[in-house]
Amino acid sequence: MMPKVVIVGRPNVGKSSLFNLMAGRRISIVDPTAGVTRDRVNAIIELPPATRGGESPVVEVYDTGGYGIEDSQNLTTSVERQIANAIGDADLIMFIVDAQTGILPLDEQVAKLLRTGGADLSKVMLVCNKVDGPKLEMEAADFMRLGFGEPVMISAETKHLKTSFLDAIRDAIDFEAMAAQGKSDRSLDPGIQIAIVGKRNAGKSTLVNAFAGEERVIVSEIEGTTRDSVDVRFEVNDNVFTAIDTAGVKKHKSIKGDIEYYSHHRSLRAIRRADVVLFMIDASLPISSVDKQLGNEVLKHDKPTIIVINKWDLVPKETTQEDYAEYLDDALKGLDFAPIVFLSAQKAEGLKQVLAMTKNLYEQAGHRVPTGELNRVIREIMTRRLPPANKGRRLNVFYVTQLQTYPPTIGLFVNHPDLFDNNYERFMINKMRDELPFSEVPIKLLVRGRKEMPDKS
Repeated sequence: MMPKVVIVGRPNVGKSSLFNLMAGRRISIVDPTAGVTRDRVNAIIELPPATRGGESPVVEVYDTGGYGIEDSQNLTTSVERQIANAIGDADLIMFIVDAQTGILPLDEQVAKLLRTGGADLSKVMLVCNKVDGPKLEMEAADFMRLGFGEPVMISAETKHLKTSFLDAIRDAIDFEAMAAQGKSDRSLDPGIQIAIVGKRNAGKSTLVNAFAGEERVIVSEIEGTTRDSVDVRFEVNDNVFTAIDTAGVKKHKSIKGDIEYYSHHRSLRAIRRADVVLFMIDASLPISSVDKQLGNEVLKHDKPTIIVINKWDLVPKETTQEDYAEYLDDALKGLDFAPIVFLSAQKAEGLKQVLAMTKNLYEQAGHRVPTGELNRVIREIMTRRLPPANKGRRLNVFYVTQLQTYPPTIGLFVNHPDLFDNNYERFMINKMRDELPFSEVPIKLLVRGRKEMPDKS
């Protein structure tokens, strides 16, 4: 565990911009549309050390949805419940206000929520954003009327006063006391990163909440509830995981507006940075073109993948798991190597199996096979089926070595690379799965000419 910093405030005061500034990269979607952030988005960040050469303290920062937004999809109550959950166990609550608008009625409502909603008021730090110059610095003092002392000033957009802002956060947290409470974990390691992907309403957010043991992501029957990719770090049996809940992927022609565009591309980016992908399938619905689109995306990035069949409890009892697995093999081409898990995320059934399998796939993808063993296996595979030949030329493999892990990437140095066709590549990969410890993860083959062979001396 580590100190927890929560960002709260009404819509459009710049909470997500401040969050991105602290994280050093764009994590929350920033858009002028009120209510863009709905879930609690989080990142682990390092604060500047108190002294030169000192240790940089680490905190986990949470961005929350705007309080009081009138949401067109009636998710206001869910957003506000998320905020209440976040502030309940926060070590520092950053109450963000807007220097350019002054105090608005919604600011006063947020102040009231903090006073009556169970927050420890000694942990509230008033932050006045959009302070772009000396004039606004003078006017920011008016926010003291909210009752949380003198505001810390910052402009997330221009980075004006950034250093004093970060120093104020560090100084507001008693890290020695946190260490005594067991909140001294300085690790920035997210553990095994799991991207949870699927079409809209497949149960991704429900699964994340089941992993985390609390409601971190808004769960609703309304499609498209999650807009950001939400990172949730958790530990099980001393193993650290970070679950990335992504916005549901839609058909390209169905993407409307900037927010959906950013959400869609953030989902695809989550796949790229994941160690393992949990591909959620709604068992109560047929495999769709969106499912196939996602399957292709996972394959394109060579990610270890678990196909998670959710809502299995809703499937007619006469349908067996074996029947459904055959249906999947036919519907999702190329993912036949991926293990399948049947569960009900809502009932929290099958979670231990999913996490055990995730760890196993991660270890498979990180395995390195000794060069001697690899060459022996490839020679044996080639005796089972003659390599391709054309016009008197026959493919011959001179040397094999594993070039990298994550995914396992095998370099084959041959006499005629053009003869190594797709059919022989598929044959070789399938046989390698049987003989090597890569049975359930993607394997990449890189075929090179003899002249590119490494010096084995």
